Amino acid sequence: MQQILHAQFHFPYGADPGGDPRTDTDTAAGAGPGPAAATGLYAQLLDMAADITPRVQPIPPDAAHLDITGALRYWQRDAEALAAVLRMRTVGLHGVRTTCAIAPNRMLATMTAALTPLGTTTVLTEGEVTAWLRPRPVAALYGVGPATAATLAAYGLHTIGDLADAPLPTLTRIFGSATGRALHAHAQGEDLRPVEARPVPKSLTTHHPFEADCLDTDRHRRALLDLAHRLGARLRDEEQVAAGLTLTVRYADRTTTTRTRTRTLTEPTHHTGPLAGVAYELYGLLGLQRARVRSFDLRAEALRPASEARRQLSLDPADERALAVEAAADRARDRYGPDAVKPATLAARKP
Repeated sequence: MQQILHAQFHFPYGADPGGDPRTDTDTAAGAGPGPAAATGLYAQLLDMAADITPRVQPIPPDAAHLDITGALRYWQRDAEALAAVLRMRTVGLHGVRTTCAIAPNRMLATMTAALTPLGTTTVLTEGEVTAWLRPRPVAALYGVGPATAATLAAYGLHTIGDLADAPLPTLTRIFGSATGRALHAHAQGEDLRPVEARPVPKSLTTHHPFEADCLDTDRHRRALLDLAHRLGARLRDEEQVAAGLTLTVRYADRTTTTRTRTRTLTEPTHHTGPLAGVAYELYGLLGLQRARVRSFDLRAEALRPASEARRQLSLDPADERALAVEAAADRARDRYGPDAVKPATLAARKP
């Protein structure tokens, strides 16, 4: 039986696990160590995991999947004991606590990890999968977003058990062939995705801490605009564009609770406007209207040289004016400093 270990690393508050020492310098008073303090830590933890099994797949910004099926015999330990080795090494050598979940496939390991207390290990055996899955809400299932969950609820499918019992032809008629079959398979606890050992994709992160737990959605949106503004400026300075964007939210406990959403951009970009637009969309998908947020991280994923990007021509004069203003602002920043020009929404209020 395949054994997949989901490792969730809990970095020191305010640290960026995948930072770049040349650019990750954003800090705030009282916010704990800044991104530069944790530069390369995520890569070091992945290297440590590779000492246990060579089949390690990074799940940026702070997790990894390990296929430990073949490592169990080599280490002469069971899965839970092997997870204990990983947890002991990460905390002993780097001071990073690790939450581990072990299950027969990647989907189940990720779902189990979401319910595992900080710094502990949960093992879900093959014989427990059905009873464990069926009572859970459909929104907890891999591949089910808010829109899909709402559609399923409209058809009376509220739990994963309801979805598992639904006829496959019904699901394909509602969602189409590919999505219907995927939902049906996931509801049965099936996930054929392998663990693929690959390098960490190049990325760039900006961090925005709040001085206290923040419930104000207007402040949330200003923080996202600030992140997109700084991230776009850094991408343009390095002549890079991003093909994806990830928003990570840390809540009031400062350590354990994170929610992450990733979206592939329509076209690679380094412009503040599109980056802010996608950040707002990700924020909306997370449903944080009543959440006590302690910090946001906005990560530009799958970076590539700007010279290799192709931009779709726009016939809207407003788009061209916005790009011209952005270019002028970049020239002012180069001459007078990073805070010389910023969006009016940010300039009108003290950060």
